[in-house]
Amino acid sequence: MIKTDFVLDAKGLACPMPIVKTRKVMKELKPGNVLEVQATDKGSTADLKAWATSSGHHYLGTTEHAGLLKHYLRKSSEEEKVEKKHPHIVSNEELQEILVKNSDALVLDVREAAEFAFSHIEGAQSMPLGEVETKLHSIDKLAEIYVVCRTGNRSDHVAQKLVAAGFTKVVNVVPGMSVWNGPIKKLL
Repeated sequence: MIKTDFVLDAKGLACPMPIVKTRKVMKELKPGNVLEVQATDKGSTADLKAWATSSGHHYLGTTEHAGLLKHYLRKSSEEEKVEKKHPHIVSNEELQEILVKNSDALVLDVREAAEFAFSHIEGAQSMPLGEVETKLHSIDKLAEIYVVCRTGNRSDHVAQKLVAAGFTKVVNVVPGMSVWNGPIKKLL
């Protein structure tokens, strides 16, 4: 049994709500406290791991039993915590203009497969956050890459990963698919 200082119920919530609630609770905890986030959304594992990494907190791990995910995060001290953000961003509208002018631009959609299936930017390549590290080799390092997710959080994390792996033309799309009003495509 893992000792925790607080348990957060995020069962039944989808992205970005587990992160929103986690961020709020984490602000109230003391440095070194361990938070258990209970969730049912499969995407919450990659989301919370990415959020913890980008916000400077420690993602300890996840357990699963009967469809219930228990995520464990440790609050860092102020000395440990430096929230990193990818510096290169474009708005949804700017991306729409870019795609009209540049058919070679790669839109990398890092949402879960189900999210992608119901609605995505035409021509986008699906690569869920949890698969990025194992599929980096399939992306052209010289490509102009626009990373998109639902709200700009997962895509920010992936943009940072790509740059760390040697990609040089990486841009995060903010706010992403939650308010995308350009043309979309569906797989269903």
